[in-house]
Amino acid sequence: MTDQNPFSKLGRPMNAPSKELDTFPAPANVTSVEFHTDELTSFCPVTEQPDFNTLHIEYNPDKLCVESKSLKLYLWTFREERIFGEGLANQIAEDLFEALQPHSIRIVLEQGIRGGLQMNAVAEISKQ
Repeated sequence: MTDQNPFSKLGRPMNAPSKELDTFPAPANVTSVEFHTDELTSFCPVTEQPDFNTLHIEYNPDKLCVESKSLKLYLWTFREERIFGEGLANQIAEDLFEALQPHSIRIVLEQGIRGGLQMNAVAEISKQ
């Protein structure tokens, strides 16, 4: 019997992060897709202290949507990365925009309070 599962992650045991994002055709009449997580972590590139982030993803699909398990494994890849929060928001926006080619994408990263400061970064990309 041939494997008919078109996804590289969904329905398969996975125990490691992956930069590969699976996509599927956007259903008709879906104009907005949102994901939220408070499980995005990374490290400060200077102090090497852990950063705990809340992430909001919203995109307006054109032809493709992202499969959620592959998105989770993609976000896991940042767990050991040393990157400023602003750069992290931008990297996620760029990677998702490249994979999905949506009409637009908006990433809001809320970094956990460190040193008494709350930092939010917004990255937005739209088709011209």
